[in-house]
Amino acid sequence: MHAIESKKRIQTILVLALIVLCAAAFLFPIAWMLSTAVKAPEDIFTPKPELIPSTWQWHNFADAWSAQPFGRFLLNTLIVVAVSTPFAMLSATMVAFGFARINFWGRSALFLFVIGTMVIPWDVTAIPLYIQYNKMGLINTLWPMILPGAFGSAFFIFLARQFIMGVPRDLDEAAEIDGCNRWQIYWSIILPLCRPIVVVIGVFHFVWCWNEFLTPLIFINDQSMYTLPLGINLFKNAFNIEYEKLMAVSCLSVLFPATLFYFTQNLILGGISLSGVKK
Repeated sequence: MHAIESKKRIQTILVLALIVLCAAAFLFPIAWMLSTAVKAPEDIFTPKPELIPSTWQWHNFADAWSAQPFGRFLLNTLIVVAVSTPFAMLSATMVAFGFARINFWGRSALFLFVIGTMVIPWDVTAIPLYIQYNKMGLINTLWPMILPGAFGSAFFIFLARQFIMGVPRDLDEAAEIDGCNRWQIYWSIILPLCRPIVVVIGVFHFVWCWNEFLTPLIFINDQSMYTLPLGINLFKNAFNIEYEKLMAVSCLSVLFPATLFYFTQNLILGGISLSGVKK
């Protein structure tokens, strides 16, 4: 008995040590970003790098924010997020409802085709999208960042479909007996029950829009339409990189997504786990 308890204790210690090492590996870049954000430029690259700076330059945050029109960049990013996220949540659940609840010819093949689009590299569609948006007069606007996500993502459709398939069909049948049509079943019954997975889709889409760099880089040339990632990139040029300002604004830019994740983490974990359960 003593040997078994010792073995379990050793296993627990090893697991905890592994968790601590993994946590340290993930947290170290964040700690280094925070450290660099409050360092003087001459203290960033030293023969002996220091995680805790000798002098704390708190004014780096204000200097970095005022160096470029980050208020405008933040507004542009919030517009993209605020407009596209509700549409992303609604479109993904609507399509998923069709795949999970409506029987039609070729449903499985069409669903596989939708899932197959996930393996298509974004680079393949970049040029056709640019030509299309250019003909529509949407270059140098925020619409190229809003439209793609607003009309559904294959990954979000997959998550929502798996979740809806776990909802008992008895609810649909009871609603049909009461005279509900398919839209009423979706809007009044399925969608309220999909709250966990809807939150997952919303948070994931929010973070994707917030961090997206390549799409605005290609479709936006007017600096007044820049989003936060493009604005942060302005601290890099051919001759110099202002690391302390770059890291300072990076710290500020992660506050909103980190706060959102903190308050929704239970719903996110629950929604993802439930999306893989088929009743």
